[in-house]
Amino acid sequence: MLKKNKSQILFFIVLSLFFSVTSFSQKNLYAGIEISRRTIKVSVLEVNNIKKAEYKIVYFLNEEGLSFAKHIAADGLLTQEDINSAGVIVFNELTKIRTQFKVPEENIFIVAASVFGSATNFDALKSRITTLTNKDLDVINVAEEAKVLVKGSIPPVDYADALLLDIGAQNTKGGYIDELKDNKLEFIPLELDFGTMTLTDAVKKTVANQNQANDISVYQEKSFDFNPVLRKKIKEMFDTNPAIGKKEKIYLSGGAVWAFATLSYDDNPKEHFVPLNMQDVIDYDAILKNNFTKFTNLAKTNKEAARVLSIYDQKYLISANNILLACLESIPDLENKKIYFVKEGPKAWLISYIADRSKKVNTNF
Repeated sequence: MLKKNKSQILFFIVLSLFFSVTSFSQKNLYAGIEISRRTIKVSVLEVNNIKKAEYKIVYFLNEEGLSFAKHIAADGLLTQEDINSAGVIVFNELTKIRTQFKVPEENIFIVAASVFGSATNFDALKSRITTLTNKDLDVINVAEEAKVLVKGSIPPVDYADALLLDIGAQNTKGGYIDELKDNKLEFIPLELDFGTMTLTDAVKKTVANQNQANDISVYQEKSFDFNPVLRKKIKEMFDTNPAIGKKEKIYLSGGAVWAFATLSYDDNPKEHFVPLNMQDVIDYDAILKNNFTKFTNLAKTNKEAARVLSIYDQKYLISANNILLACLESIPDLENKKIYFVKEGPKAWLISYIADRSKKVNTNF
């Protein structure tokens, strides 16, 4: 009887140790902190199959209202207040990642957006973060930014069959990945000088009487007149990359596409990749230009819609969708392709980091 009890006790001890070890290791958890132009984003992901982009978002924070990019643009420097604010937020969030989620140290990454590369005192921020966290702060350089976006936004299983376009504030960037011989991959970047804000500024400059530049009816007229210039630029980008026509899947990200998806679909989709179609984009465009009160009314009861309108006014939304429409119209045989909104675009860099460290994904660029 004693031997039997000893065996049972030993079994439960081993079982307890097993669950204790597995619960504390959390090998499939990954975390990232990204210091961006105006925000600090924090993500904790539980990864099932990174090749198929099968993961669960355990935690996400988007700390807004920061002015890093504004200060860098003005003086080429981060203020001491910027450095202190970033340090406090990163330290507090990293403490939560370590204690609450128990993410392994090797699975935690801290990065800064490419804009920080132009700050002459970036080393002061880097030193502050390292002192507080005992971890390195990497910066994503401009040349790598598009590649990181593509690798993190397109499921690796679709690398050879898809392209990504990210419509941002300053420009539109992205690209695609081609498979070469010897199991090597080649990244082909795509870039358009126009983004939501830069296109809006360009249209405004065409208004003869600048006192009328913010008049919505005048802006719409000038925006329509400017569309041939936009389409020509997009056509040039696509014509120099004929392989685009062979890609069967189009992944879209950025503020322009987020605004469209949020204002067009009432529910909040759970999928990481939300299917879109061209007709929805056309219908949305008509409402933007002819019945904008529909969206202002929606924002009264829908928090996400209200958030869109707090970031973009009608002029910005029109510019954003002009870029989206013109890009889609330029893709050959679009009706036979699948289009997706990358809902988790803000986490793309972290997915890219995980993919680079996964033996199941070919990142031999």
